[in-house]
Amino acid sequence: MLDAVTALSRGTRCVYQPGMRRYIFLPILINLIVYISMLSFVLSRFDGWLAHWMDMVPTWLEWLSWLIWPLFVISLIVVVFFTFTLITSFIAAPFYGFLAAKVEIQATGREPLDDRNLTQTAIDAVGREFVKLAYILPRAIGLFIISWIPGLNLVAPLLWALFSAWVMAITYLDYPMDNNKVTFKDMRHRLAKRWWQSLTYGGLITLITWIPLANLFLIPGAVAGAVLMWDEHYRGVRDITPS
Repeated sequence: MLDAVTALSRGTRCVYQPGMRRYIFLPILINLIVYISMLSFVLSRFDGWLAHWMDMVPTWLEWLSWLIWPLFVISLIVVVFFTFTLITSFIAAPFYGFLAAKVEIQATGREPLDDRNLTQTAIDAVGREFVKLAYILPRAIGLFIISWIPGLNLVAPLLWALFSAWVMAITYLDYPMDNNKVTFKDMRHRLAKRWWQSLTYGGLITLITWIPLANLFLIPGAVAGAVLMWDEHYRGVRDITPS
């Protein structure tokens, strides 16, 4: 049975084989630009954010300040890398979709069901990212608000971790599913039916996004690994029956 670690390992080896490297150059370059920009922005404002956060702590919770500020740091790290992944995925979606199709042919021997031309595939990939954002952003905003509420913010890191794993599963496993004409609704249904595989793979991707610089080169492998996970765990899951 294919697990998350094996899928990522095999996927990373796959994309760096001769003949596949040409498809990952632009995504890596995009990741690098976004990563440097976000890191510079956060570092320049971190002290101000931390001071503002601590000023919001009510007097009756000051005795927990030793715990609250580390939780703020953890929450900020999760939010930053969560945002980094969303931005890079949005920009690089057409390239990742194309990469997923090439990996599916090479690694599984199956042709994706997608019969769109390259231009239409790229346009639809961007549209699919908007659908993902419409699903993700309201929930992310809700968690962000919780992160700033004294008391409730104590559970914010755990909630962010679970949510990030789910979002990473949606983000990456959607590439092969979109290539195989699985709707966004049915994609979420399949992920829920295989919730353990979804959360472990999404959680693993979340972890690798926290590895400075190395994450830039592992993300294309995560796309390829998602193809392997799709073929092993999700391809045979039936779509939602239309009502």
